[in-house]
Amino acid sequence: MSLQFSSLFRRSTALASLLSLTVAPIAGAAPSAESDWASYGRDPGGARHSPLKQITPVNVGTLRQAWVYHMRPPGVTADTGPMPDGMRAKFATGFSASEATPLVVDGVMYLSTPYNRVVALDAATGQERWAYTLANKDQAPTRGVAYWPGVKGKGARIFFGTRSGKLIALDAATGQLATEFGEAGMVNMKTPEVMNGLRAAPLGMSSPPAIYKNLVITGSRVQEMPVKGAAGDVRAWDARTGKLVWTFHTIPREGEPGAETWEPGSAKSRSGTNVWTFVQVDEKRGIAYLPIGAPTFDRWGADRKGANLYSNSVVAVDAATGKYLWHFQTVHHDIWDLDLPTLTLIDIKRGGRTTPALVAMNKTAIMFILDRVTGKPLFEVKEVPVPTETDVPGEQPWPTQPMPVAPPPLTRLAYTEKDILDITPELKERCEALVKKLNVTPSKPFQPLRADSAINFFPGSLGGADWGGGAFDPSLNLYVINLNELASPQQLEQQPDGSWGMKGGYAYFADMETGFPCHKPPWGELVAVDVVKGTVAWRRPLGDTGHPLLKDAGITSAGGPFTTAGGLTFIGATKDQRFRAFDTRTGKLLWTAELPGSSYGTPMTYAMGKRQMVAVVATGGFAFSPATSDAVVAYALP
Repeated sequence: MSLQFSSLFRRSTALASLLSLTVAPIAGAAPSAESDWASYGRDPGGARHSPLKQITPVNVGTLRQAWVYHMRPPGVTADTGPMPDGMRAKFATGFSASEATPLVVDGVMYLSTPYNRVVALDAATGQERWAYTLANKDQAPTRGVAYWPGVKGKGARIFFGTRSGKLIALDAATGQLATEFGEAGMVNMKTPEVMNGLRAAPLGMSSPPAIYKNLVITGSRVQEMPVKGAAGDVRAWDARTGKLVWTFHTIPREGEPGAETWEPGSAKSRSGTNVWTFVQVDEKRGIAYLPIGAPTFDRWGADRKGANLYSNSVVAVDAATGKYLWHFQTVHHDIWDLDLPTLTLIDIKRGGRTTPALVAMNKTAIMFILDRVTGKPLFEVKEVPVPTETDVPGEQPWPTQPMPVAPPPLTRLAYTEKDILDITPELKERCEALVKKLNVTPSKPFQPLRADSAINFFPGSLGGADWGGGAFDPSLNLYVINLNELASPQQLEQQPDGSWGMKGGYAYFADMETGFPCHKPPWGELVAVDVVKGTVAWRRPLGDTGHPLLKDAGITSAGGPFTTAGGLTFIGATKDQRFRAFDTRTGKLLWTAELPGSSYGTPMTYAMGKRQMVAVVATGGFAFSPATSDAVVAYALP
């Protein structure tokens, strides 16, 4: 690994230099935890709610750009990775995509970039303090990094996993490797107990780890196919030394509870069942919550009959030891790639009593609200019969799936021919042609895939809910989340080795020329759920299609919102290159700013002295659109 320091602050705008003179924090002011955004979801439970309230529904319309930082160093081009030549030409903009949420602690912003670097910035001005460059074109998670405050004798550290499977610790003050951690600041996470004897199997990290006291808790990014690969186990490492402290087997080993939910022999060396998003932590109770995804292969399960624990489950473990406490499975025997991308710890206040709870959503946008101490649903959950008919030999779909009585499903879960987009004859003709080309057929909720036709599965591979997750305003009891409605026509075909895979690869029910989904709107919404009543408080279109007949359709989004005590919800997430603020209580759109690229990371807020600031990473590079920017943009009141 090589290290680069920048003392010239060359990557900030001229405006930042001016701001360093005019809006610097008050001299001698003590740092405040309320001023910071110290973890990916701000708090260890991921609620993404800030107590800051200088920016309000009354004055948010006067927000102005304060500074811009450009992540791409001079002379560096984008790493587009392997892709067809024709697509490479379309996406060869010189920029790379980011889904990052910056951290701010004591006036310093920490950020992973898509240019093989982790940087620290002056949060008031955007001026670069230090930059660490990874060797061999390795990449830190483009969703962000984690901050550990340190202990006596050891200063604060920045932790992140890499694409190649390294866990790295940096000194937060200097950006140098924390050499007492692991071997010269690094731990190789590709250890024999998780690699299943497959040395070449991929294992890395796409999201930042969680921090609990002096532990760094890591999920992983592994393959979706083929079946055999690295285990998706969750592990905890000593933040001081790098020593492995505990491992939780996300697929139970022989003799462990849950092993009986797998067909004998089917769990051996199987990959998937990993936490590719975010472990959340209840620090007060010492509990870590693991949102575990689908097993490999996630569209076919004839070789893994059973409910398949702990896939698609929230698993609560003792954060200090990794000991199992309880689990709740949101999908049995997943054959749709539904994962469990959204998990948020919340406190529900009603009748003078506070209930520690959590919100869990798989990609169907079915919301489960659970007591986070016991794992019991706070609203009744029923096992509902679902279709099981399929022409795929040997497949045994699970006959029921869990469905809460409340809240209701937040997106549509079925498709019929009457749903096809028909606002103009031209669009209807294009969409009918797509139906014919892909052999699209209707679907019911949890319809098993087939070999003779493409099941138009809702909400699709991008999910109704996805890794962006939601934000919780505790004063209003409102959980706010952005949701997609974009179907995925999915069809299976047998592979040369006898297994079954996707025919034609991943597809979306959308016209690629216009970018419009081929079913009637809505396509993208911002939704607020009252977690006390279990009802939808409001829903608003999110994003602008640019079409006069589709003003309220909304568009596909990725990334999430945050809320503030000032009564605001901020979100980027849409491909129209806009950053928006809504009134959290009513859902009214209050402010819109144009970005240099769409923001597919979750924005955040912090304070410098007496000034509240809002920051967003805006690169584009999602949903079949190229990356067009390398900007981190900060806003503040005049």
